[in-house]
Amino acid sequence: MTFKWKNMLQSVILGGSLITLAACGSETNATEETADYSNLTLEEIEEKATEEGEVNSVGMPDTWANWQGTWEDLKEQYGLDHVDTDMSSAEEIAKMESEGENATTDIGDVGISFGPIAKEKGVTMPYKTSYWEDIPDWAKDDEGHWVVGYQGTIAFIVDKNQVDDIPTSWQDLLEGDYQVMIGDVTTGTQSQMAVLAASIAYGGDETNLQPGLDFFAELAEKGNLSTANNLSIAGMETGELKVGIMWDFNALSYADAVDPDQYEIVIPEEGSVISGYATILNKYAPNPHAAMLTREYILSDEGQINLAKGFARPIRDNVDLPEEVQEQMIPLEQYKNAQPVEDHNAWEETAKQLPQTWQKEVLIHVQ
Repeated sequence: MTFKWKNMLQSVILGGSLITLAACGSETNATEETADYSNLTLEEIEEKATEEGEVNSVGMPDTWANWQGTWEDLKEQYGLDHVDTDMSSAEEIAKMESEGENATTDIGDVGISFGPIAKEKGVTMPYKTSYWEDIPDWAKDDEGHWVVGYQGTIAFIVDKNQVDDIPTSWQDLLEGDYQVMIGDVTTGTQSQMAVLAASIAYGGDETNLQPGLDFFAELAEKGNLSTANNLSIAGMETGELKVGIMWDFNALSYADAVDPDQYEIVIPEEGSVISGYATILNKYAPNPHAAMLTREYILSDEGQINLAKGFARPIRDNVDLPEEVQEQMIPLEQYKNAQPVEDHNAWEETAKQLPQTWQKEVLIHVQ
């Protein structure tokens, strides 16, 4: 597969004319240095990345959203070796912050709510790719500190071998006798977004999670909220997961790995939340050009199709997916009442309070 750069000869747009690579506001005593990347063309970035010869990521394992396809392409086309350390969004940022100029990481993939946090902590390198205008405003930082590569929508995954009546709405979950698994709301972006999705369905938003908290509290009072944190292939194989709430791309991927015919995956009718995972480039990246090239590739047609092969919906809506890839996705009409997070700052503040609120208002009712 040939990687066709968009606007090959245009200059790369960066978040600023200078990118500070040394600790800025850091507690280290390192000498501050700056590097000017603003006049590099895509061809020059490609050349320098090839010279660097590697890209090291965090939170981008092969099995998540088919990252493997991207790493294989970058190796084949540019000779980039790759190593990933899988970790949570919070752990990724903490690693970049603690290592500082002694960085071992070039690029990470974090839940969208962690993008502004990474920027605030001063660990990100701004870089706007040549596909910048194709990215919706809600899915990118104005200066290029983070940008969503693929989107996810909170969905239900149902084991048809254990559940007779397939729930298609949040109200079905309340009225039925389902064991519902949501994961760990105190630490996981996916689980926190499930609370936001339920809130949206009942009239809330990123500033008001009370409808979602009330929903899950009622489930807990009925004894139908599972506190098991096993939204995984292992949980499906053991039968522990009967009804789960997770990203659509995870649900599709896990079902495909276990038995696609055994699981029904639906977007809840009343509403859900569309969010995404964003790449952050380490300000102290040992391979900064490889990091930029990786983000460029992720947003290319080929990179977006790779992610779709892993069941993740591309963030760019002008990418033509192969028919066989499109057919494996959930029908578009199910997404009619799903909406993206628009106010990232509000969600960031709300998400900070959610772990404590979840324990006080929901977990106390778990039977």
